[in-house]
Amino acid sequence: MIITSGGALPTGTSFYLRGDQANGSTSFTDLSTNSLSISANGSIAHSNNRGKIGSTSIYFDGSSKNLYRSNNSAFHFGTGEFKIDMWVNFPNFDGSINKVLMSQGGWGTQTDYAGWTFYINSGERLKFLASNASTGTFDSWYANLESNTLTWSNNTWYHVSIARNSNGEMKLFRDGQILSLVTATNATGGITISPGSRNFRIGIASDETVASASEMYLDNILVTKGSGSGRSGNFTPDTTHYGNTTTTNATGNFISNAITAPSSTSKMGAIITYQDQAGTNTLNTDIVLQLSADNGSNFTTATMTAMPDFASGIKMAKVNDLAVTAGTQLKYKISFANQASGSKEARIRGVSLQY
Repeated sequence: MIITSGGALPTGTSFYLRGDQANGSTSFTDLSTNSLSISANGSIAHSNNRGKIGSTSIYFDGSSKNLYRSNNSAFHFGTGEFKIDMWVNFPNFDGSINKVLMSQGGWGTQTDYAGWTFYINSGERLKFLASNASTGTFDSWYANLESNTLTWSNNTWYHVSIARNSNGEMKLFRDGQILSLVTATNATGGITISPGSRNFRIGIASDETVASASEMYLDNILVTKGSGSGRSGNFTPDTTHYGNTTTTNATGNFISNAITAPSSTSKMGAIITYQDQAGTNTLNTDIVLQLSADNGSNFTTATMTAMPDFASGIKMAKVNDLAVTAGTQLKYKISFANQASGSKEARIRGVSLQY
């Protein structure tokens, strides 16, 4: 059983994507308050071949397949604080090619270099590039941060980050440690990072240069911006998903807080959304829903029926007009059985009460 409960995202979160869907899921949800729509160019999917935080991550095969959306202010950093964080794993690290992690411009033809790119170059160095040039012949990178040469092993998770603090200093990090820079063009001074005009992309340069792509797995992809969102010193990378507390058990249950109804009710309904994180969970056996109108003094067990999927990999079930002991303090209780890590794991995504 995996139980998740909402919590605060990091300060200034403007984009947040997790690799926590069921194996094969093609659902990609920005969990920031911006709720940006994310599209896939090609068959990008969550995969249980690698899991850093949960049992899945997002797999890129090194071709032109990528995640993208139109140019958006969520990735316009201006002169302020910002950071980009993610976990990355390479099944077959190739030090001779560039490996773009995220970009919104900053790489491409000589008619449009404006924007920025965060990547690992063909010299095995972590880099952040930005240019303000929008048309004409390319002259130079306005910002160019390049780490010392690093060692990257196959099938190993690395946390990588670019961040600017309140003093206008930009730094590169790997596994929470500040990296020495062999190039540090405009790394200080709070220079303007151009937003560019091209699409935002994950897993490839924003002009979709295939030579910029590499086979890799990504998880916990975070972008923050604005006051208090940056980073100055070494840190310990998070190993849980932001905004959530995760508990793993073979069995168990959780009970909601009470919702006050305007008048006494003796019938309740509910809709739940859930995910088979592993295996296939059976309604009313592996996932059991109970409802109460008297603050949990008496729970009545529901018989849920399946509904059409809410989204790829996200299932729905409902119960209508369940007779309960009358009251005004409404609660639900969800219990789990037959759970086993890696073979049967239920993840509840949402519960809506009807009364």
